[in-house]
Amino acid sequence: MTINIVRFPFPIATTPDVDHAIALNAAVAIGVSGGKDSQAAALATFAKLDSAGHVGPRVLIHSDLGAVEWKDSLPTCQKLADHLGAELLIVRRKAGDLMQRWEARWASSKLRYSELSTVTLVPCWSTPSLRFCTSELKTQVIRPELRRRFKGLQIINVTGVRRQESAARAKGSIADRDGDGTINWRPISDWSEADVFSYIAFSGLKPHVAYAEFGMSRVSCRFCIMSSIADLTAAAAQEEAHPLYRRMVGLEIDSTFAFQGSRWLGDVAPHLLSKEMREAHAQAKARAEERVVLEKAITSDMRYVKGWPTRMLTDDEADVLALVRRSVSKLVGIEADYLTRGSIHSRYEALIAERERRAAE
Repeated sequence: MTINIVRFPFPIATTPDVDHAIALNAAVAIGVSGGKDSQAAALATFAKLDSAGHVGPRVLIHSDLGAVEWKDSLPTCQKLADHLGAELLIVRRKAGDLMQRWEARWASSKLRYSELSTVTLVPCWSTPSLRFCTSELKTQVIRPELRRRFKGLQIINVTGVRRQESAARAKGSIADRDGDGTINWRPISDWSEADVFSYIAFSGLKPHVAYAEFGMSRVSCRFCIMSSIADLTAAAAQEEAHPLYRRMVGLEIDSTFAFQGSRWLGDVAPHLLSKEMREAHAQAKARAEERVVLEKAITSDMRYVKGWPTRMLTDDEADVLALVRRSVSKLVGIEADYLTRGSIHSRYEALIAERERRAAE
């Protein structure tokens, strides 16, 4: 089905670089998640390509994040692909899905702490400033597939990013290039949320059921690090999300790290938890408070920079770090090494020597 762009009232953002690549029939890949923005971006992109006479390859590509995905997300992507007459590529991270990545990160954090490869415990969850959920499970999975499939061709990678979504995205460009020459294009940069829903309706499609039926304001993971409390509550109300909810709260309990920094997922729908889990969660929150207080004794210049100590500690500093490590290890249940002044001095000395050896090479 071809969409008539002339009838469409909202401007599709573009640049001379994008237009030139389209004119040369570049390969165009639109990342789709099942959410409204990627749906609208795909529709608008195909309309733009049709109006420009583009005859190059076009695909939709979906990175499946596994247990955290809504069950309707992939079907929504497939309906979109069928509507556009396009192929839908589905890719997955070979090392496991997002939930497994969070769990593996916690296992790694405990190991690194026990070896004094980190001075403080590293949170298991992705954060707005460290979105490895996007970089590792989407970007790093999608890009190699596109380069393999479209080897030798100019690639335009389309995303449904909108400036209205956040202050950071408000500063974003319409298009830019990666080091490998891939053009990243954001055709609906200046659209409002109302524009997005209007265009989906205009196309004859329906958005993901989670918007109308579940009351979600945004659809990504069932429980997203960027979700509002209203969206977390709406997600927890859906039966399909209950096993994931309990699994994620279990990781909060084990790690003593809240899912959203200061917002605990276990507080969103405690009625879904067993009595034992509720009690364990309350204890985890108390342990988290104690851990934070303990780690405040570690001054900034006692910490590592880019994974390495910058200097040897004084005896008093080593004693402080030893006390903190013994207390935190007991709180979280880690069998850590380097719990005395002497062993900490030895570890710092070895790490500094290794850092200098690598710098010399």
